[in-house]
Amino acid sequence: MKTRILTSIAITLTLVIMFVLKIYVSPFFFDAFFMVVAGVAAYEISKLLSRCGLYNNIYLSVANPMLITLATLLGIIYNLGFGYVILINLAIIVFLALVTFIWQLSLPKQTKKEIKVRNLKPNVALFSFKKALNTTISLIYPTFLFLFMIFINHLDEIAFGKIDNFGGIAGLVMLIFALLIPIFTDTFAMLTGMLIGGKKLAPKVSPNKTISGSIGGTLFCVLLSACVYLIFGSIDFFAAFVNNFEIWKLIIIVFVGSVVAQFGDLIESFIKRKASVKDSGKALPGHGGMLDRIDSYILVAPLVLLAFCFVLI
Repeated sequence: MKTRILTSIAITLTLVIMFVLKIYVSPFFFDAFFMVVAGVAAYEISKLLSRCGLYNNIYLSVANPMLITLATLLGIIYNLGFGYVILINLAIIVFLALVTFIWQLSLPKQTKKEIKVRNLKPNVALFSFKKALNTTISLIYPTFLFLFMIFINHLDEIAFGKIDNFGGIAGLVMLIFALLIPIFTDTFAMLTGMLIGGKKLAPKVSPNKTISGSIGGTLFCVLLSACVYLIFGSIDFFAAFVNNFEIWKLIIIVFVGSVVAQFGDLIESFIKRKASVKDSGKALPGHGGMLDRIDSYILVAPLVLLAFCFVLI
């Protein structure tokens, strides 16, 4: 428990430092932070998928966060537009999958050896194709989805509708809520579940989660997020955002985001159960792997960005 608390404090301090650097120095520190987090998580998911029999190219999986981060930042700097940057990122994923396929085909002896070691029956071509498909999974989850955080981080630099009305802090505020939604949800889902108990939410996937905890996590997440919004309303720095973004819009984002965060948690729990492991890794002492900490954010990041930019503005 002591190790877990110390790690939690370290994570909190790191995020505080990142926000200070974003406000007073540059948003690129957060980009580097997200890239490193995605890189560690990509390594972990690659190993988990292999344990599930979905063999993939771990080297390209780990390289993917750097390529997508670079492409995203260049797209933002050169004002290519959200849609074009997404297409470029998807093209990178397709390219890396193709590289995996060609890589295996061009090394038939090594591929045959791998097939033999893994006690499989497919021929070289079929194994190469399956490995390319499996690698695609590790390229999309978590990297592609999680790195939507970079778009949120640079939201004010992207030409979206009425974004200029928010005084250059829309990205900062939405990043705060994108990080708070899973924290509020996970914390109060655990506390509510412990206090009330009751029927399990998904016993075969995550036996400790309860329906009462799930509902409590979402309700408290909405309530606390509304409180944060009201607190922002009393701070001049956030006035432009609060004056142009009604609380009901935030409540919709937070409610859906909380539900999606729990779904993201269950997806990772399902993968771990298939891989017969408790944690995704050992990157965070007392917490398990990096993927264990960001599983909720993987789906929350694109949701928050898309909801804010395309639905509610």
